[in-house]
Amino acid sequence: MIGGGQAALAVGYYLHRTGLSFAILDESDAPGGAWRRMWDSLHAFSPPRYSSLPGRLMPGGVEEHPHRDAVVDYLASYEERYELPVQRPVRVEAVRREDDRLLVKAGPARLPARAVVSATGTWTRPHVPDYPGCEAFQGDKAHTIDYDHPEPYRDKRVLVVGGGNSGAQILAEVSKVADTTWVTPEKPEFLPDDVDGRVLFERATELYKARREGREEEVGEIDLAKIVMVPPVKEARERGVLESVRPFVRFTEEGVVWPDGAESPVDAVIWCTGFRPALSHLEPLGVLGRNGRIETDGTRSVEEPRLWLVGYGDWTGFASATLLGVGRTARSTVEEIEGALEQDGREERRSSA
Repeated sequence: MIGGGQAALAVGYYLHRTGLSFAILDESDAPGGAWRRMWDSLHAFSPPRYSSLPGRLMPGGVEEHPHRDAVVDYLASYEERYELPVQRPVRVEAVRREDDRLLVKAGPARLPARAVVSATGTWTRPHVPDYPGCEAFQGDKAHTIDYDHPEPYRDKRVLVVGGGNSGAQILAEVSKVADTTWVTPEKPEFLPDDVDGRVLFERATELYKARREGREEEVGEIDLAKIVMVPPVKEARERGVLESVRPFVRFTEEGVVWPDGAESPVDAVIWCTGFRPALSHLEPLGVLGRNGRIETDGTRSVEEPRLWLVGYGDWTGFASATLLGVGRTARSTVEEIEGALEQDGREERRSSA
């Protein structure tokens, strides 16, 4: 398995129960996955019960929303509790075909595998829009993954670009120390104050079941793109800073130019513009599409049936990019892997008989 974050650990939990021989290759030097890279004040959207991997509840109260560090500690203890065979730091450079196996290249090592699960997530591929003049801009530029806390932006003129939850939360705290402008493609939409990650997961699960049973119209769509009103965002609303403007058209050396031609001086830009799947290690297999994704049937690659992908978003399992949601996907993936390997074993025995 490639990757050592929450998706890899969930798959590892179920693989551990099968007795299959496996290894988890993580390029990070410590547990925690992407959570270790997030900003200092980040909290999970949901209480521990709704922020846990299969088999082990995260410690904490019913109303408490775990801090980033609590999630990192939980993931580290999860590895230890289930004695998952995580090897780190190991950077997988490529996966190739070799005879009836896939060959995983990691530095000098060449590891043959009957099945490979890619669970590298997205955090190593931050997305930054291509704006004219960006290279000439003399101010500071950072992405969500680079942001830790607001102090470096004190008394500066800052653009926070991006209309999702990370943009709203970073805006909420940077606006306390800096002159901020929130730039979003469209006017942001916010969920009701009483809707958190717990409620979203319950509604999403209801929709998932309805789709499987052919009664989707009874539930209707759930707009998961709306911003969750966590306490810092509520506080920012009270201060009147949650208003946004539409995007600028280009950079100058000292700032940006707006659609009406007006120019604004800017000291720093924080890109809260999301991530892309980190799948470069799979390029030798020729399975990557133009959209940067891999065609899957569930979590299994259509073009390379010895490859599974978990945790990249709904296209690799419903809610599989969430702590609680990845458990369902992990379980079905391992069941499918186990079945595929048993089938391969039967065919090998028949061919050698």
